[in-house]
Amino acid sequence: MFPLHDDNPTQDTSIVVYTIILINVLIFGYQTSLPNFQLGQWLNTWAVIPQELIANPSKQAIALISSQFLHANIFHLAGNMWFLYLFGNNIEDQLGHWKFLFFYLLCGAVAAGAQVMTAPMSNVPMIGASGAISGVMGAYLIRFPRARILSLVFLGIFITAIPIPAAVFLGLWIAGQTVYAAIANPNLPGVAYLAHIGGFVVGMLAIYLLPKRSERL
Repeated sequence: MFPLHDDNPTQDTSIVVYTIILINVLIFGYQTSLPNFQLGQWLNTWAVIPQELIANPSKQAIALISSQFLHANIFHLAGNMWFLYLFGNNIEDQLGHWKFLFFYLLCGAVAAGAQVMTAPMSNVPMIGASGAISGVMGAYLIRFPRARILSLVFLGIFITAIPIPAAVFLGLWIAGQTVYAAIANPNLPGVAYLAHIGGFVVGMLAIYLLPKRSERL
């Protein structure tokens, strides 16, 4: 399944969501301009490297934030930014701009921490916004379980678009991530499924602690 749009309108402009998307695009553009040897140094400086974070957490803690704005390739970037655009606007609308920014970065940092705990001796750089976006998706499940997500569904050689309740779409998504996490080796390069699960869970929990904004900011 691939989400196209939801039927959940917002009342305010998603300033933070759009800003995060712009920053990610600009940083990716800078990354692609770097020669390979400089790109490696860049990633080693700003990505989360579990072994280094465990060895020197105070020095490496900034990477829990900076890594959220790095992506491996254009497909990684495009997929993450689409999911952020689709699900993030309603959560920002509910929390307000500043609380949403705090929520987003918190989910991403905790998500990375969850992945690190499963492979503390790994020296594979961890990058991407998917942990933070998973948190947004977890919050969306709690706040808007009945919203309809128009999704592309692939049925063999046939493709159709079906409106799916958010509870079903997101439930199937996190179930899939859990299966992949159970069979993946977190010490090898690849998708950080435990980060997705960690972000999703903390997003579900944190949304209860951050009340809806009482006025438009």
